[in-house]
Amino acid sequence: MQETNYRVINGPEGYLPPAAASMGVVLPDRGQALIEGRIVAEKEAMEKIAEKLLSAKNPYFFPGPLILWAWNDKAVEKAKAVKELADTAGAKIIPMPDYRPKYPMINPAEEINPNHPNLTIWHNKIDVCVFAGVHCHYANLALKLIRGGTDCYTIALCANYGHEDAMISLRDVHAEEVRNLTAVIKKMKGGK
Repeated sequence: MQETNYRVINGPEGYLPPAAASMGVVLPDRGQALIEGRIVAEKEAMEKIAEKLLSAKNPYFFPGPLILWAWNDKAVEKAKAVKELADTAGAKIIPMPDYRPKYPMINPAEEINPNHPNLTIWHNKIDVCVFAGVHCHYANLALKLIRGGTDCYTIALCANYGHEDAMISLRDVHAEEVRNLTAVIKKMKGGK
């Protein structure tokens, strides 16, 4: 595997930022994660996520349909774990209940949509956001748009292979991994 010099960092990177994959960023293997385009150990990424969330002025979680709609017991369990994680980190939550474009405009105080995530981020002055339970193709679209037009630091908790367009991306994240991340945050907060 060839190392790339390209780093996935908060923007704004420009009107049409390149897809991180086209710049040589590759997805991590099991037990690994991405921090700004570099493959690292999962533990290191969890610690960096905790650091980013705890130092953020206005962190938000964006839960998507995969956990918002209680379509099976695992989705319900993961949703509860994500809610506990957000509460532990002192973050607010804005749901992404579906992906349909809302025209002429969404209410950015109440929802986020992958077709125009910048509106919600600008309106709420979000400096760190976490995607969880969002279908991969929509997460990738939104993450790239956020990187292109805002200075928001993005984190993706992916149930599959991860997201190269997020500044930090964990892969294979289910309820247990979310609870592990919550424990890391509690430890950094001094056990609270």
